[in-house]
Amino acid sequence: MQTVDLAPGHRISRVIKGGWQLAGGHGAIDHVQSIADMVAFAEAGITTFDCADIYTGVEALIGEFRASYRNSHGAEALEAIKVHTKFVPDLGNLATITRADVAAAIDRSLSRLGMEQLNLVQFHWWDYEVNRQVEVATWLADLRQAGKIANIGGTNFDTTQTQRILAADVPLVSMQVQYSLIDDRPGRDMLALAKAQGFQFLCYGSVGGGLFSERWLGAKEPVEPWENRSLVKYKLIVDEFGGWALFQELLQCLSGIAKRHGSDIASIASRAVLARDQVAAVIVGARNRDHLARNLAIPDIPLTAQDFAQINAVLARAHPVPGDVYSLERDRSGRHGAVMKYNLNKEGH
Repeated sequence: MQTVDLAPGHRISRVIKGGWQLAGGHGAIDHVQSIADMVAFAEAGITTFDCADIYTGVEALIGEFRASYRNSHGAEALEAIKVHTKFVPDLGNLATITRADVAAAIDRSLSRLGMEQLNLVQFHWWDYEVNRQVEVATWLADLRQAGKIANIGGTNFDTTQTQRILAADVPLVSMQVQYSLIDDRPGRDMLALAKAQGFQFLCYGSVGGGLFSERWLGAKEPVEPWENRSLVKYKLIVDEFGGWALFQELLQCLSGIAKRHGSDIASIASRAVLARDQVAAVIVGARNRDHLARNLAIPDIPLTAQDFAQINAVLARAHPVPGDVYSLERDRSGRHGAVMKYNLNKEGH
């Protein structure tokens, strides 16, 4: 597994195991099996795990994994395991949140994960109209100075707000963004800022919630009733991108490339994102180890200039998804924003 330094002393695998599918609402979770799966990922070289305070039960589950891994592999091996969590205050609390609230949330994550210092805290803010995001970000920076946080990142901030946070001397090392062959929003103004300021992208959505797969190649356009929120979320991006027919052309292109490399559509889609500037890693939403071998292979798929030319020929006919990073999703009255959930801490406790 390829690795990259996100910050001094913070080396990550270029494929990150996402934890969202282990959260409440995705079906029953077998604790023993989930921990065994995490051990399998770590032993195979995927040593970085993504979670959040709002992913119900996931921080505690990773904490159990860390304890188990230390017992079986030793403290030195555990040092190579990096956990990326998030601080996501509920929408309803943004106007009243205090410095003590932030400190309590970080302490809660430390306790759940069984850590003395969080490797990376990724900060998210639902509503820019409640204009306290820079203030709260500086409180995270203070907790970093106090030793409770090693590194700070952002999640789904747009370019303007990222600039404001950086200008307040909050040392962002990363921005977690939705970035895929059908969603190029981070590759515009945010990319220029990332290059200028030296932070890197951690990318989710590179497989479009499962739409980048053989299952959807040649399939009819999905319609209501939707299987899950993720499907409608990414289908809306397909609509912005240029529609189902153009997406099918992209899947056909990726299928041909995958066959040449003995791979699959999802892996090729993720590998193409990994090749983009400032991309440190892609996050795979692996509920278990069923696709571990494929996940491991992603960074080393030897895509050629011809492969990229074929992909780019399809993308040249696409419509850029409008707006900056996450701007569509922030409009709670719009189609994209209506899919989101905003008060998950409250729901999870």
